[in-house]
Amino acid sequence: MDENEIKGAAREFGGRVQDALGGLTGDAKTQAEGKWNQAAGQAQRSFGATVDDVIENVKDKPLAALAAVAGVSFLAGWLMRK
Repeated sequence: MDENEIKGAAREFGGRVQDALGGLTGDAKTQAEGKWNQAAGQAQRSFGATVDDVIENVKDKPLAALAAVAGVSFLAGWLMRK
């Protein structure tokens, strides 16, 4: 599990608590900040999961990963010529 997944899950949970607290107290600002933290936590958690998947694929298929990097590098160089 990636560090981003853990931090994202914690931020998402904190955002849920903040959202609920804002709803109970009628504080729209706190509720909005809670919703923002929930979304940011979900994004961070997804990023961490993607990093884990990429690392796992590189370990399992190093030649395919090398070929993908070479292909992307070639394409970037071709698009940036002149």
